[in-house]
Amino acid sequence: MNRMRNILWGLVFVAVGVVFGLNALEITDINLFFDGWWTLFIIVPCTIELFKTHGRLGNLIGVIIGVVLLLVCQDLLDIELMGKLLVPAILVIIGIAFIFKDAFSGQAGKKIKELHKGKSGNKAYFSAFSGQKVDFNGQTFTGTDLSAIFGGVECDLRNAVINEDAVIDVNAIFGGVDIFVPDYVRVKIRSTSIFGGVSEKGVHDPVGEAPTLYVNAVCLFGGVDIK
Repeated sequence: MNRMRNILWGLVFVAVGVVFGLNALEITDINLFFDGWWTLFIIVPCTIELFKTHGRLGNLIGVIIGVVLLLVCQDLLDIELMGKLLVPAILVIIGIAFIFKDAFSGQAGKKIKELHKGKSGNKAYFSAFSGQKVDFNGQTFTGTDLSAIFGGVECDLRNAVINEDAVIDVNAIFGGVDIFVPDYVRVKIRSTSIFGGVSEKGVHDPVGEAPTLYVNAVCLFGGVDIK
């Protein structure tokens, strides 16, 4: 997936460069600054980011918004009508995404459901309009719930004892969550992201047998960083 995204970004830059070059040589006269050209800065990145393995919903909404704005700039849609329908349409898309989230969850989603059934009583940490730091130093980790609403949560698992697969359920709503994980575990991400997302900074895929941390995230105007 990452290779495909790199190829697409490369093709975009090559195409723009070729058009500018041909225009400079007066071979072509392609107007790159048409009405609504700025919407391409929304449409193109969101379209390419759809090739990610997670967090596609927010990018899909971005593509829809970009296309609608482009059509409005081209006078193909009524701006007043679109202004009235834009927010309801986004809410409907978000609602449908949550309703059918489990239906398209893939192998990671199935494993998360299994782990949820087999485990109970995990500690939950909540931060609203504030910050909270959670350190599992020396503790046996079997999973946790982290929620940040207009706030932040920092979860440190670098010195935790992780002997088996575990789930970290994360809700980041206008907030941020940082998760520090040890090098000897794998990390798999499942996320529903609306104008936010999950970022994995580093490679957490050790060779051979290793426990897996499943990060099950919902990001609404918020973000999760895995470090």
